[in-house]
Amino acid sequence: MSEPNGGMLNLVVTEINTETPAIRSVTLAKADGGLLPEWSAGAHIDIELPSGDRRSYSLMDTSLDENHTKQAKSYRIGVRREEPSSGGSAFVHSLNVGDRVAVRSPRNNFALDPGQNEVLLLAGGIGITPIVSMAAELTRRGSAFRLIYAGRARRDLAFVPELEVLLGKRLEIHDDSVSGVLDVVAKMRSLGEGISLYVCGPISMIEAAISAARALDWPDGRLRFEIFTKPTFTEGDAAFEVVLASSGKRFRVLPGRSILDTLIENGEQPLHDCKRGDCGLCQAGVLEGLPEHRDYYLSEKERSMNKVMQICVSRSRTPVLVLDL
Repeated sequence: MSEPNGGMLNLVVTEINTETPAIRSVTLAKADGGLLPEWSAGAHIDIELPSGDRRSYSLMDTSLDENHTKQAKSYRIGVRREEPSSGGSAFVHSLNVGDRVAVRSPRNNFALDPGQNEVLLLAGGIGITPIVSMAAELTRRGSAFRLIYAGRARRDLAFVPELEVLLGKRLEIHDDSVSGVLDVVAKMRSLGEGISLYVCGPISMIEAAISAARALDWPDGRLRFEIFTKPTFTEGDAAFEVVLASSGKRFRVLPGRSILDTLIENGEQPLHDCKRGDCGLCQAGVLEGLPEHRDYYLSEKERSMNKVMQICVSRSRTPVLVLDL
């Protein structure tokens, strides 16, 4: 099955706010005002587009009342208008109050670990959306944490007034136009041994954090991140065949298409969620062949073993891959 949990909701737009020239927040609720499925910090919903495609958006909450998430009567998202848009941001920015939207119930691949003692939250640009909810949840818990929020210019940073009220001195704004691009590696080197890091932002920020964590020999779980951008496929990608061990079915994966998309287009229903290579839900065992890993989920050790792969983004270095599916 492709939907691990959560069904579809028919919601109505109840409020729209312009947060910056490029970012708007949209509030969704049931038409009858009824309760919505509960969620926790780091969760996202999928909005169905007119094309039938779906886009994921993090849920936001700055309230210190946990009932805002446990007995939710509305969902709030923040969306940056991308130019050019692949459909999602253009659709959200075209919505008006009263419009109806089909939404898949919240799921969470970026949850806070309740056992961590101290946390640094790091957000870049629109990556602030899941981090906002984490800041609120950590505040409710009474946890030790701080938030660094970076962007090209302060005027481009959304939700700052709400964060200032919520966090006070625990909030650090980094304006690239004044201080230069944030040195993620230096920040990570300066962290005490017991401090965990949660990152969401541009792919360059996340890749810098991943590289630094490996160089600093951080244990698994100390760095957590979420990626918004969809994977890109290069012109040099070659076609290859995938064989499903359980049925013997063979499928040809063309350049520009993923294994996951190819299987779905041919009637298969593998588990999946993010389609970005960071959640691990689509992971498949590799029985024969050599995968080309392009995910952000596996450790370097797991990659070197070539026993599993993330079929939403990774490809094959050999003409044929036999998967444990």
